[in-house]
Amino acid sequence: MKKSTLTKLAGTGFAIVLAVSGYLFLHQSGNTSARASASPPPVPVSAGVAETKDVPVLVRGLGTVQAFKTVTIKARVDGQIVKVLFKEGQDVTAGTPLFQIDPRPYQATLDSATAAKSRNEALLLGAQLDLERYSKLTGSGFQSRQSVDQQQATVDGLKGSIAVDQAAIDTAKLNLSYTDIRAPIDGRTGQLLVDLGNLVQSSQSTSLVSITQIKPIFVNFTVPQDYAEAIRHNQAATPLAVYAYASDDRTLLAKGEVSLIDNQIDVATGTLRMKATFQNSDEALWPGEFVNVRLVLSTKHDAVTVPQRAIMQGPSGYYAYVIRPDGTVERRDVETSGMQDDIAIVEKGIAAGEKIVVDGQYRLSNGALVKVDTAAPAAAPSAKPPAALAAPTPRAG
Repeated sequence: MKKSTLTKLAGTGFAIVLAVSGYLFLHQSGNTSARASASPPPVPVSAGVAETKDVPVLVRGLGTVQAFKTVTIKARVDGQIVKVLFKEGQDVTAGTPLFQIDPRPYQATLDSATAAKSRNEALLLGAQLDLERYSKLTGSGFQSRQSVDQQQATVDGLKGSIAVDQAAIDTAKLNLSYTDIRAPIDGRTGQLLVDLGNLVQSSQSTSLVSITQIKPIFVNFTVPQDYAEAIRHNQAATPLAVYAYASDDRTLLAKGEVSLIDNQIDVATGTLRMKATFQNSDEALWPGEFVNVRLVLSTKHDAVTVPQRAIMQGPSGYYAYVIRPDGTVERRDVETSGMQDDIAIVEKGIAAGEKIVVDGQYRLSNGALVKVDTAAPAAAPSAKPPAALAAPTPRAG
């Protein structure tokens, strides 16, 4: 009796277990089917639009600012400095007084030469009168021909002495003028190297001060030799524009023009040396400063541009995601000719007006559904002055 009862209970429990297991299996299968039939949620992305614009074709180089003119002021006569007539760092024009060397010794020399000339001029006047009298008395026999010739020699000697005196006067005046030292060019004075009261000598190489002209100013720079032919060809048509940027490679300092293409290529570096002239009216460029240079080689008209962040690099090259009208994306291979100022120049693969994904590409695949984030739109291509062309920045993916 007990055995029969236990057998019935075991059969009943087994049936309950089977029923529960069947229910759980059916419920789980239903959920799995529901999840399989549901579409994945759209991927949030930021979008931009391909635009056409004129883009400069640029060549990048590293340059050094050079003063337009540099003059080192030195003494041309010996003496003590009695006046310093400028301040260090002062802007001066040509003819501005800078120093005065004690002029008294040179004034005395000038006075002595002037007096000597006056004395010889008086002697010459008397000798000429005697010569005239001797010449008149020669015919009557009261004066010999020898006396007349001797008197003529005296007159000629005095004329020579007067010429020597005049040369001494001119030299004395020149030396006296050298005591007044003036600026030979427009520019800015540097550090004062000799103080008031010092004795200077022309035979020594001591510099008093230097003056540099910085308006206009030069920038010397080099570019790869591969651009030499294009540069010379385009420069012949019109002077090429040059932009000088600060060391951060973003701050535009000045705009100038190419003024010199060197007559040879540096065989050691394979670069072409060039020089550009900048007006530098705001003194943004300073002699000796290192700058980043962009040479505008030409202008590419109606180029298709997209934000640089939209371009990614894969195993087969560069690509971008184009947003279709239905909200899905198409992975499209692209060809670029360069990137500058966060702008990529697209040669092939994207047409003007097409909407492209700028941020959020890492979660995308071909045909994925996207949701454009309107709260943080993609930045438009930069409109600041041109920066250098560079190779596209690779991204994983």
